[in-house]
Amino acid sequence: MVCLSVAVAGQVPATQESIAAGQQLYLRNCASCHGRTGQGGPGNDLIPAAPGLTGDKWDHGSTDQAIFDNIKNGIAPDFNMVPFKDKLKDDEIRSVVAFIRSLEKKK
Repeated sequence: MVCLSVAVAGQVPATQESIAAGQQLYLRNCASCHGRTGQGGPGNDLIPAAPGLTGDKWDHGSTDQAIFDNIKNGIAPDFNMVPFKDKLKDDEIRSVVAFIRSLEKKK
């Protein structure tokens, strides 16, 4: 019997270390829009509210790969969620995904 795990290509298992690293990256790069605990943000006159990251409803895909792609490439067509491909390395984005997943467990 073979067990398969669905994850982001090259995703390292979520460990306390990867979640902690992801938390620091999240707080520096994501919390200003999505909130420190992933609850979402209010938006303003220029940008719409950023969605929460802990609920069951995800507008742009809820798989690890979709979240990774959204962080890396942004959300088109308006790019209210800007791409981070020039700011974060792939392994850093994977750590952010691990941290976001850990938020779901804390609900």
